[in-house]
Amino acid sequence: RDRVRLVDFFQYLCQAAARVDRCAVVASLLASEPEKADVFGKSVSGEIAQIFGRQQEKGVQPVQKEEVAEVMRRRFFAPDSIADRESFRPQVSGAVRRIAGLHAATAKNRRGAEERFLASYPFHPDLTDIFYSRWTQLDRFQRTRGILRLFAIALRDAESWDESPLVGPAVLLPKPGAAGIAEAARGLAQVATDSAVENGGNAWNTVLEGELQKARNIQAESGRLRFREMEQAVVSVFLSSQPIGSKAHTPEIEALVGATGPDGIELQKGLRRWTEVSWFLDDAEYSERDAANDLPSAWRLGQRPNLKQMHHEACANRVSTEAVEVTLLEEVRGAKTLTSEAREAGAKVHRLPEGPPDIADDGEFHFAVLGPKAASDAGKPSAEAKRFVEEVGPNRPRRCRNAVVLAVPSRDGLRSLRDQVRDLLGWDEVRTELKGQTLGVEREAMLAHEAGKARKRVGSAVRQAWSVVVVADEVEGVAAHRLPVSADALFLTVKNDRRFRIEETAIEPEALLPHGAFDLWREEEPSRRVKTLVEAFAEDPKLPRMIGPEGVRDTVRRGVEEGVFVASLRRPDRSVETWWRSEIEEGAFRSAELEVFQPGKAALASLEAELLAPGVLPELWEGDSVAVSRVLDYFAGGRTVTVPREGYDEMLSIPACPPEIVEGAVAEAVRRGLVWLRNGPASFQGEELPAGVLTGSASLRRPLSDLSVDRFGPEALPGVWKDGRANLVGVMAALGTAEGHPVAWAVLRRGIENAVRAGWLAIAPESGPWPCEVSAAQSVVLSAPSVRPEEPTSPGRAAESLGPFATSADALQDLTEALPALVRAAAGTDLEFQVGLKLGKDGKPAPPETVEAVTKVLSGLHPDFAEKK
Repeated sequence: RDRVRLVDFFQYLCQAAARVDRCAVVASLLASEPEKADVFGKSVSGEIAQIFGRQQEKGVQPVQKEEVAEVMRRRFFAPDSIADRESFRPQVSGAVRRIAGLHAATAKNRRGAEERFLASYPFHPDLTDIFYSRWTQLDRFQRTRGILRLFAIALRDAESWDESPLVGPAVLLPKPGAAGIAEAARGLAQVATDSAVENGGNAWNTVLEGELQKARNIQAESGRLRFREMEQAVVSVFLSSQPIGSKAHTPEIEALVGATGPDGIELQKGLRRWTEVSWFLDDAEYSERDAANDLPSAWRLGQRPNLKQMHHEACANRVSTEAVEVTLLEEVRGAKTLTSEAREAGAKVHRLPEGPPDIADDGEFHFAVLGPKAASDAGKPSAEAKRFVEEVGPNRPRRCRNAVVLAVPSRDGLRSLRDQVRDLLGWDEVRTELKGQTLGVEREAMLAHEAGKARKRVGSAVRQAWSVVVVADEVEGVAAHRLPVSADALFLTVKNDRRFRIEETAIEPEALLPHGAFDLWREEEPSRRVKTLVEAFAEDPKLPRMIGPEGVRDTVRRGVEEGVFVASLRRPDRSVETWWRSEIEEGAFRSAELEVFQPGKAALASLEAELLAPGVLPELWEGDSVAVSRVLDYFAGGRTVTVPREGYDEMLSIPACPPEIVEGAVAEAVRRGLVWLRNGPASFQGEELPAGVLTGSASLRRPLSDLSVDRFGPEALPGVWKDGRANLVGVMAALGTAEGHPVAWAVLRRGIENAVRAGWLAIAPESGPWPCEVSAAQSVVLSAPSVRPEEPTSPGRAAESLGPFATSADALQDLTEALPALVRAAAGTDLEFQVGLKLGKDGKPAPPETVEAVTKVLSGLHPDFAEKK
């Protein structure tokens, strides 16, 4: 009965589809039902042959491309289920809509696409077109018979799990979770392998297995390609790559896998990732990228390994561990980012030192980049790194532990760096392997590009690997800290990390004193050697790490200049030299014997005259003067003053100074004109003090200003001038009376010299020598010049004249109201107004009575206005 039904079935099928390729139908049936082929093959073969022979005699033509879908529908589906074609339109519309979201051509012609997909439903028309137009060119693939057999097997295996709305590339995949390739795909791979002309290539089933596994990995990374779109893409490219030389374009892949509506961005990311990991995509094809999405413009799978597969094989089998280690060290030695900025900042730099003795124990700041043997993790410094911190050599502990900062690789960073170095060497091996071969422009450019990327990754990996800093620690002994990720140079990252307390500038001097921030100095200790202070920062891990001892020395230097310390140096001749609020000479500053004292416990051996000038020392001057007795008391010892700082007041002790040294400083200050000394009738400024003048009752005052040249003439001192002559002693006495105090001889002499140079005075022919000392002033005679300068001049500068102004009575009234403001603005400068009044207009004189009335008003104001011109 089964035999009769089988024969009847073929007879019916041949009659219903006059153009069916009969052999293909038989082969497909027997392939999909092998048990029937075994039982009935021999008994029905003759009858089937008779049927097909009769059909062939009638001139039946092979199935055409447009008829493949109809043949497969009749072969695989019950006639009643496919009778109403329009019932499938909703499913077709949905599939086309999803494809249009990826495929621009479908989006432009949705209606035409729907009709095309409806005519082929449920088979994806692009898939059947690939088989008909491409695979039928393969010798081992037999047109309709091959297509029917393929889909018979694929549908049988995929029916239980495939959720795609169309019969597309997914039916050629194994069931979810299964490794390898499906039976239908394996058959295709065998056909492609048998038909290939690429001698020496891999079997296609091997290629497919590897590429599908990579696609599964990409899907797992994404998590959003739920319908195995990357696996479908691999199958689509494989199908489109037959026969040899064929290829697929990105829109074709998107149309084949788009029926399930994958996220376009995720699909592009997956395809891009495939180009990065594939071993058999033809790199000559996908080296050219579509600028819009950075995807290859064309895709082709081949049987020969691409550059990436060659690179993988080289890394796995030909790059030795020894080569990796040698290259790694070379890269570290050449990495500028590990040590740049360190030497410029003042650090002594060591790159890959062989052992602790390579880093001197000299108190200088040392920054060292250690090799892989010192690899550490945060909180876990390696034994190798500890050795560099704790010792200089066997049985030689390191004294200046705080001056050593070590940069070492992290263990995970070192592993990553080794991988990157192996990757770089792998590309070198690929280039060596391909040496002498013609690669083509695309592959040559790609090889150079990949090698360049690998080298950049090595450089970045070196910087990121050296991410642990090992330093001395007051609690842990030696501590390891992980650095944050940064693109900055390594030393800058370390220096800017406050955990390491690295300072490259002077710190606040007060921090060095007893009870200061660093607790370096006990209260009962009057002094500390500068050398000891400098070395403390290199030795004690609780102190900041100073980049070079100059940082501490500059702190000391600044402290002396600000009066926080008193510096003292005992000379070989047993004499003592001190500095306070003054600059220390360089030779003394570098001496190992130089000490700094707490000011309240120091005695000065010298005192700078500049310190006695007004406003220099806090709380010394009282207003514009200070008694010499107060100056002596100020340096008697035990005095504390308040010094204003930024936002707070600080108490500062004043060192003691012997009276004779203080008096010497006072005399020097007077001689240099820094202060004006008064003691009874004595007045000195800018000259040597005679013996006996400097007593406790003397006072120091702000220096006298230079005398204006018009202070000496007949108009200013009419009582001492007679017939255009004046004796200098009389001028000096009269000027003292006018000023209200004796004028210092040096000030008076300078004023007369200025007046003579300005032409305001002259030395009379009968005068004694000029210039002279005060003792010879009696012989000096001054004369007034016959022609006086138009305007009085101050020393070295002519008087400024503003105006004249032609103005109205209203403007003059405004000037009168602003007169107080003018006086304040010109404080310290004599003001002289030249006022004129013009009566009449346009040459017409004013009436006499008007002139008389105005003159009367002016005369009543001031005698200066009485003269009429």
